[in-house]
Amino acid sequence: MRKVTDEQIIEALQTMSGRAAAEHLGIDSRTLWRRKALLAKRGFSPEHDMHKMVPDGFHLKGTSTLYDAEGKPKLQWVKSSIDHERQMALMQEAIQAMGEEIPRASLMAEPPHGNSDLLNCFVITDHHLGMLAWHEETRGDDYDLRKAEDLLVSWFASAIQQAPHADTAVFAQLGDLMHWDGLDAVTPTSGHLLDADTRFQKLVRVAIRVLRQVIDMLLSKHQRVHVLMAEGNHDMASSVWLREWFSVLYENEPRITVDRSPDPYYCYEFGQTALYFHHGHRRKPANVSDVFVAKFRDVFGRTKHSYAHMGHLHHVDIKENNLMIVEQHRTLAAADAYASRGGWISGRDAKVITYHRQYGEVGRLIISPDMLKGAA
Repeated sequence: MRKVTDEQIIEALQTMSGRAAAEHLGIDSRTLWRRKALLAKRGFSPEHDMHKMVPDGFHLKGTSTLYDAEGKPKLQWVKSSIDHERQMALMQEAIQAMGEEIPRASLMAEPPHGNSDLLNCFVITDHHLGMLAWHEETRGDDYDLRKAEDLLVSWFASAIQQAPHADTAVFAQLGDLMHWDGLDAVTPTSGHLLDADTRFQKLVRVAIRVLRQVIDMLLSKHQRVHVLMAEGNHDMASSVWLREWFSVLYENEPRITVDRSPDPYYCYEFGQTALYFHHGHRRKPANVSDVFVAKFRDVFGRTKHSYAHMGHLHHVDIKENNLMIVEQHRTLAAADAYASRGGWISGRDAKVITYHRQYGEVGRLIISPDMLKGAA
């Protein structure tokens, strides 16, 4: 069957009936009506006096038409809203195209071999780069883009130094690395106004810079580094370009792997140990384990020890069920005004959890911002 564009369908339907248009275009009537229904969602349905289509990346929210005494359209208001799924798809297509222009990172010298049976999992979640917090308003610490970057680099420097000499590292960035997700400092889905420190372009620059530094630091100690940039509710689109850009950037470095999956549930298999990751905006700790087992049946069947890691709620919660241990992690970030006013207060730290290929978890480090201040 020939490929027919939306523009060809619109042109044919302007002057022909549906049956005649299908015959003219060389497609069957059912295909034409299905395509026409999709066009109607974007604002084209001439029999209903709808001729104004919304741009790609948006969907029609509604139309209001004012008719004159003879029943002819006089005025029409076309209301549209962002189609988040289509916007994500368009962004991913653009990133893949631009990825061909990204200079690839050069190979780094391999460090001395560590213990091949050990894996260090560096869990970072809800770091909220670009968030602004004022201590007088929150009764906590000040927080801005510079402080967030310095904190992340300092934490990894300390964590890498103290972690066991393992051959494998997992950089588990569990989402909400970025405080907001576009030119406007609002939450992507609900549009809530956020306390922002800077412009989005500067935020992107800092995110790329700090992540490259962290990955290079991890690579200086471990033979292999697996990078996970999970989708969060604050950075749904940014997690897309982070995954795609870093996979292209390090495609010539065989010691680095990047999880490019667009699905917000992730898995890493290490011998008899399975590690699962999800931000926590879609499923809660109490009911996430069955989703992991359903999505990764083969991994769950091959392994003996299962651990799930989540963020989102900024406080510690560890539960064991019949399938796995599910752990919700704290954040290193300070509380913003929204959290403070809502009374959502928690401690601040991040963990390096060490797993054995055969025995599962065998150790962990917990490092807080106060410990970093003390060390300094």
